[in-house]
Amino acid sequence: MNTDNDLKIIKRAASELKLPLFRDSLDDYVTRFAEEAWSVQHLLAVMMSDQLELRAENRRRTLVRRAEFPQLKYMAELMVDELPQDARIALPSLKSLDFIRKGRNVVLYGNPGTGKTHIATALGIEACAKGMSVLFTSVPRLITRIKEARDTRNLRALENKFINYDLVICDEFGYVSCDKEAGELLFNHLSLRAGKKSIIITTNLAFNRWNEIIADKVLVAAMVDRLTHKAFLVNMTGESFRLKETKKMIEKQINPDKNF
Repeated sequence: MNTDNDLKIIKRAASELKLPLFRDSLDDYVTRFAEEAWSVQHLLAVMMSDQLELRAENRRRTLVRRAEFPQLKYMAELMVDELPQDARIALPSLKSLDFIRKGRNVVLYGNPGTGKTHIATALGIEACAKGMSVLFTSVPRLITRIKEARDTRNLRALENKFINYDLVICDEFGYVSCDKEAGELLFNHLSLRAGKKSIIITTNLAFNRWNEIIADKVLVAAMVDRLTHKAFLVNMTGESFRLKETKKMIEKQINPDKNF
């Protein structure tokens, strides 16, 4: 019995089968098997469990990268006690991600700096950790992509990809106004997911002010109706986190010995 040759065969097979953990850590597994008197069944269970965990982590990283988050903001970093009341109430339910499984939308609306993008991003990262596909995009960027796809006759491909994401996060609705054409393109694109797949919208405007961004009142009414149907509507109006931090920084400069 040639043990060294057997190990070489296992490592070569692990490479062919794309099992990098088996290949790279085989010697360590064999050492632990001998030192801790494992059964063969336990050895295989440990090796396969480790390989599954590695694959899950690699898939999570891939999903996060493909989601195109501009910044990685995690749930654990949220200062929950400083969030607006609606957000504190809704957060436990949203963290379960059931809204994604049920195809329900989430609209986070309120003044800038109150945690809308942080919550949206954190929920997206949580979804990636559960193996769900996510797209993060600002609304202006999404409109640009739609126009480019239309002009290059790739709109159908973009639409098919857009439909298949488990979650789409559309950030910054209301920061840039849309002409009638852009509003119609956006409405048609978002409607592809209506009642089927989840969208998170972050906006600094209440619904009765969306016509400030899209001039067509009929189109605005239809868009609000589609996006808010069975949706979680979370009022994020409150004092800006950034303003709070600025105030603390100024206070610290004025009173350097004071604890904040």
